[in-house]
Amino acid sequence: MSELTFYTHPMSRGRTIRWMLEEIGQPYRTELLDYTSTMKAPAYLAINPLGKVPAIRHGDTVVTESAAICAYLVDAFPAAGLAPALTDPKRGEYYRWLFVAAGPLEAAIMDQLLGIEVPDDKKAMVGYCHVTEMLKVLETALSHGDYLLGSQFSAADIYVGALLGWIASLGMLGQS
Repeated sequence: MSELTFYTHPMSRGRTIRWMLEEIGQPYRTELLDYTSTMKAPAYLAINPLGKVPAIRHGDTVVTESAAICAYLVDAFPAAGLAPALTDPKRGEYYRWLFVAAGPLEAAIMDQLLGIEVPDDKKAMVGYCHVTEMLKVLETALSHGDYLLGSQFSAADIYVGALLGWIASLGMLGQS
């Protein structure tokens, strides 16, 4: 089996990937990086030219960006059962939630954190709605079962759960 290396910083989106790695149940090695030194050093920039974490290396494969890492790990370790089979119609729903969380939900969260209010005449351009509306959509989805896919726990639940944990720690769930 190829070695799995996880590049992270304790105060990063790496917690989502650590959760994924624990769920797949495969051994991995963690490399802790510092934002201002090791993340910007040539050795790490060869792994992620953006100089940010998280990232993983699995043998010769390098994957960056949290949602991409989740999707990769699901495919590399299918026995973990963190997504419906490719032939299962629910696979599309799984992809939708994984990438809604990585795109529109995270963008809406960042808008609120940064105090950005999209003008009404520009809302159609951003491709997402306010965080309050996003959370209502999630609440509706979760009203149909324990997980985003109903009764099946998936990598999408990990990604969304990590985001919700983060915004809860910031006090945003009560004020959004």
